Amino acid sequence: MKQPEQLAREKIDHLLSEASWIVQDRDNMNINASLGVAVCEFPVPAGFCDYMLFIDGKAAGVVEAKKTGVTLSGVADQSEKYMVTLPEHLARWDDSLVFDYESTGDETFFRNMRDQKARSRRLFAFHRPETLHDWLKKPDTLRSRLKSLPPLNPEGLRDCQVEAIEGLETSLAEDRPRSLIQLATGAGKTFTACSFSYRLIRHAGAKRILFLVDRNNLGDQTLREFQNFQPIGSANRFTDTYIVQHLHSHQIDPDAKVVITTIQRLYSMLKGEELDSEEEEVSAFEKWKWDEGEVPPLTYNPKIPIEMFDFIITDECHRSIYGLWRQVLEYFDASIIGLTATPTKHTLGFFNQNLVADYPYWTASLDGSKQTKTSTERGDFRSAPLCAGKRSPPPKAISSIPISCKCLTVLPDWLSRCRAQTDSTHSARISDKCRL
Repeated sequence: MKQPEQLAREKIDHLLSEASWIVQDRDNMNINASLGVAVCEFPVPAGFCDYMLFIDGKAAGVVEAKKTGVTLSGVADQSEKYMVTLPEHLARWDDSLVFDYESTGDETFFRNMRDQKARSRRLFAFHRPETLHDWLKKPDTLRSRLKSLPPLNPEGLRDCQVEAIEGLETSLAEDRPRSLIQLATGAGKTFTACSFSYRLIRHAGAKRILFLVDRNNLGDQTLREFQNFQPIGSANRFTDTYIVQHLHSHQIDPDAKVVITTIQRLYSMLKGEELDSEEEEVSAFEKWKWDEGEVPPLTYNPKIPIEMFDFIITDECHRSIYGLWRQVLEYFDASIIGLTATPTKHTLGFFNQNLVADYPYWTASLDGSKQTKTSTERGDFRSAPLCAGKRSPPPKAISSIPISCKCLTVLPDWLSRCRAQTDSTHSARISDKCRL
């Protein structure tokens, strides 16, 4: 019977091979056999590292292998002793190794030591050698660039959109992997997403952004929003500068900067299965059957590496974080940005309680955000006041507004009924805001 350590090595060998690494024994190694070579049991002054990763003939990283069940979060210190002191004759990219993996074959953690604050993050599989080679040739990392974005120009943006973008960029600069933006329906969620997508591509050097939608018609709307979006200070619209692809097939354009697709199409691509286009015309969430038993797990697809996207924007994210679809979000080595008007407790839990912008419906109603939208190009309501900048929590009476109250016309009547429950200070503030 095979020992747990041996079983873990076999799984790791398979994962490395799937990601285009050539796995070799140290007695028969040829570090120039391919762009990426993983040499088992490579000797270093601190002992034998489980795998030494060579990229273009030079040492770049290590993989520390552990049997299934070992908590990997505490293994990074063990890996580090192999990374700092290297044989003098060994060709290397830096004085110490750059990339640190710990893996059981069932779960994998990764650190890029060039990040300003290198932190381990969970991966679905290993990066391809081509990706690491590209990272090695760049002067800084994506996470470093996220810490030095230029100030946001608020021109043409509503206050709630400015708050959302600045809150998101602060979260990304802190290397928080999941960020949730709550913007009420009609507050310009997609326009806000166009704005921060442009900044992430233009200023942070994002390679590609994935925009997930629940239905195909929402993908059409998202594409039109990007086509109409013209960044402040730019002479061209977004799509005149960058390629935006709305997927209707299983082929991702390698030059696309934004890829729009339904989550069900991307799932079928990862599974290597065809998808009937009619499947994209209905909500993936509503179609999901909760009583179908255990969720079939995804496996690594070499045609769609985990580093395909740097950021994932999931619209109506309260629908996409369950069961079958959650696997799609967690497949990629990407920061996840959720957009929703109605976050649930489960949604907040998935995003680690990291709500970077909170603009709920009751505030939008008081700010006039439910009035007729007169400018799709700027994503705002010209006839309505701008969103409030900093908002205090709603008084108890306001927080009890029935969900069915979906328009401003009910507010004056409701206000007169609940004023007795609200102190005079809050009543005066509410009355002022209701004079639209």
